[in-house]
Amino acid sequence: MPGLYRDEGVVLRTVKLGEADRIVTIFTLGRGKVRAVAKGVRRTQSKFGARLEPTSNVVVQCYEGRDLDTITQCETIESNRVLREGYGLLTHAVPMLEAVDHLTQDREPNPAIHRMLTGALRTLADRRSPLVTPAFFWKLLALEGYQPRIDACARCDTAASVAPLFSFDLDEGGGLCAACAMGGGRRLSPESFALLAQILGGGLNSALSEPPGPASHDVERLAFAAVEHHLERRLRSASLL
Repeated sequence: MPGLYRDEGVVLRTVKLGEADRIVTIFTLGRGKVRAVAKGVRRTQSKFGARLEPTSNVVVQCYEGRDLDTITQCETIESNRVLREGYGLLTHAVPMLEAVDHLTQDREPNPAIHRMLTGALRTLADRRSPLVTPAFFWKLLALEGYQPRIDACARCDTAASVAPLFSFDLDEGGGLCAACAMGGGRRLSPESFALLAQILGGGLNSALSEPPGPASHDVERLAFAAVEHHLERRLRSASLL
């Protein structure tokens, strides 16, 4: 039928509409970010209201509208219910949804971000590591062309093996050696730089196996700051952490 489509996607957020409906924002695989009305989902007898919760990975059937589409069917691929039942997991899942919501444009598909998001939510549910969210942020920024430089000083270009990195400057887009760090940047320990290099260099599984510590906390705080710097806005969900 004209205007009818079927796609899979992750529910990013929901907003109440009227007495029984919701506006659901979904980042879909084939159509990018779409906003659609789910009619009657706040009623107890709704057939798919519980499936349209943030973090859920679903298949939806919709009628395309001018501003808002209308959801007519919904099937669950991965409910990710465990992420919504524990506050610690939820506070690490929601920032990923918010970052994707702000970073992507309506109806512009980005399969790479979709794969990263579904994979990150699955990993968070399985591994329950606080490093999943910052790792997702760093990889998201790298995908957008903002991969931080940590193999050499971002200002003077001296290799890190010659002049170890001392701080991280968001405006410069990478680490700074001790001499260049006199002009600013966030102080980072060698352990924090090593962990960041591990995450960006393909050693994420090993990084997730490490117990939380000062280095992981530094990498997490820096990841949030980097995303907010790139978006030029605060992440509302950052306050939860």
